Amino acid sequence: MLTRAENRLQNLWDDARAKAMSEPEKLLYRSNLLGSDKRITNYGGGNTSAKVMETDPLTGEQVEVLWVKGSGGDVGSIKMDGFATLYMDKLRALKGKYRGVEFEDEMVGYLPHCTFNLNARAASIDTPLHAYVPKKHVDHMHPDAIIAIAASKNSKELTQEIFGDEIGWLPWKKPGYELGLWLETFALENPEAKGVVLESHGLFTWDDDAKACYELTLEIIQKAMDWFADKTAGVAAFGGAVYESLPPDERRAVAARLMPAIRGFVSGNQHMVGHFEDSAAVLEFVNAKDMRDLAALGTSCPDHFLRTKIRPLVVDFDPAQNNIDAVLDGLAAQISAYRDDYAAYYDRCKHDDSPALRDPNAVVYLVPGVGMITFAKDKATARISGEFYVNAINVMRGASSVSEYVGLPEQEAFDIEYWLLEEAKLQRMPKPKSMAGRVALVTGGAGGIGMATAERYLSEGACVMLADINADALEQAQEALVQTYGRDVVRGVTMNVTDETAVAAAYADLAVEYGGIDILVSNAGIASSAPIEDTSLALWQKNMDILSTGYFLVSREAFKVMRVQDIGGSVVFVASKNGLAASPNASAYCTAKASEIHLARCLALEGAEAGIRVNVVNPDAVLRGSKIWEGEWLEQRASTYGTDKGGLEEMYRQRSMLKRSVLPEDIAEAAYFLASDRSAKSTGNIINVDAGNKEAFTR
Repeated sequence: MLTRAENRLQNLWDDARAKAMSEPEKLLYRSNLLGSDKRITNYGGGNTSAKVMETDPLTGEQVEVLWVKGSGGDVGSIKMDGFATLYMDKLRALKGKYRGVEFEDEMVGYLPHCTFNLNARAASIDTPLHAYVPKKHVDHMHPDAIIAIAASKNSKELTQEIFGDEIGWLPWKKPGYELGLWLETFALENPEAKGVVLESHGLFTWDDDAKACYELTLEIIQKAMDWFADKTAGVAAFGGAVYESLPPDERRAVAARLMPAIRGFVSGNQHMVGHFEDSAAVLEFVNAKDMRDLAALGTSCPDHFLRTKIRPLVVDFDPAQNNIDAVLDGLAAQISAYRDDYAAYYDRCKHDDSPALRDPNAVVYLVPGVGMITFAKDKATARISGEFYVNAINVMRGASSVSEYVGLPEQEAFDIEYWLLEEAKLQRMPKPKSMAGRVALVTGGAGGIGMATAERYLSEGACVMLADINADALEQAQEALVQTYGRDVVRGVTMNVTDETAVAAAYADLAVEYGGIDILVSNAGIASSAPIEDTSLALWQKNMDILSTGYFLVSREAFKVMRVQDIGGSVVFVASKNGLAASPNASAYCTAKASEIHLARCLALEGAEAGIRVNVVNPDAVLRGSKIWEGEWLEQRASTYGTDKGGLEEMYRQRSMLKRSVLPEDIAEAAYFLASDRSAKSTGNIINVDAGNKEAFTR
């Protein structure tokens, strides 16, 4: 990113579009444009502001109001309600309440008293950094090219060399009230300056016009990018390569074996979700001579290490030897050593009022020849943590190529990571949903029951991979769920449950995409109806292949991964009333379903000692949305019971004890209960969801 000046930042400002906008709307427009390019700022990083004249709702007079990105927002996706609004006269009055740098955190408590128009959006710790700059529009961005300058040993000299007096420089200072006063002083003492580089942090730029501020931000970042392109041309990054990358399929194969093992170690307090990245930038770094030394220095920008921890864990993998078995054998010791090192860091740096030690496991795992693995409490956070470490890689590349890279001092890093204000933000976060961090595989995922089950799990915070043999139906189902729940948490894989190789490949994909598995919903199915004398061997075998052998294959692979993780798991078989209650003209189907139910009982016995629970849902007559009721099965069952297609559902409803139809959502609710912690003490059980059928009673 730092070495490709030809890939220039694009000025996306549209005068025609902006002409009719109010100043707050221009702020939103500018923010979204800046946040749309990750070379300008990372996800959630940086902030923007505008000082706007507004009508006071109490006095009717014109007052100056600061619009500034609220706490926890992202400039790329922010909406109007993401901005905090504060009276500028009250923000200026806060100076009289300031008791000095040792008390600066208490100033955050005064910000709500400055709120304009009862805005509920909380103001961020960076509010003073915008309020006191004597310009109407302020951008604070975290571009890799600028942070590479800011994280260099001689960052002040480099800033002067690149920008002259146009952009100033300030030494490292934790974000807060004092830094806001520093910025004000700098801007007043240097009225010709257009911004400032903050050591180890990022870039501030300012102007009295919204468009001019946007264009200035682009100009300054581009100038840094161009400077790096000239300075680093022909320079071997990170001391040059000492490892060669494995081919792409081999990289994924190594990741598929590593990730469930790591996931098991790091999921002690809560289930974690993984992300794998093997981009060119990552591979260049993990294969490099200086990688270990640079990684040990830690990240520089506060936004980086808050999401990645101060440093990563470098996995002892040698791509030339492909020593994955030895790595797995030694992984427990490596992770334990990292935890001990992190705990020692905490003990060295903690204060009397520091929050308790948090999860001591690494977030980022660097694997030579393979790539980078990240683990976090959900998929989006794991992915974003990886993106942040790529930012850190870009910064280390730039800084070490033109100077000496300098990480943030350990105590400063700790004081931000365990900042009481940061802890308060963490405590305000909503309680995790019941399946947060869980990963589920749903076979027959494109059908009515599969889709309903996936949606139920997704609504409770799980990640879901749909598996189905019908590629077109799978694509449609996957996209429908993505539209509601987002692309991070939904995956799809075309899989024939009777194909041993395809099943193993699907689990490898699942491991790379999410880190492992917690829940298997074995739901793939067919249905056939024929008198015994008309049941061919092929028809009999097809039922047994899909409904018995298929369930065996997907369960066997689930058990393998769950045992590696060693954090338990849940297997839910979607069987049928017909597995317990015989039906005429369906001997192949009924027998295969009975086999499926007994397989579940056997697996419950085997899985119990590893905390793997295995239970069964027995539906009956789920016609709506079910793929098996499309075509011959519907006609055959209608013929068996002497009715037509339209009357079959009513016949089933009247046959039931409760006289109610059974819907896919009903099966999904049972599948949710059996996979969730609500049934944590249940295994080997059968739940009939059939509206009542005494022949299928399990006792």
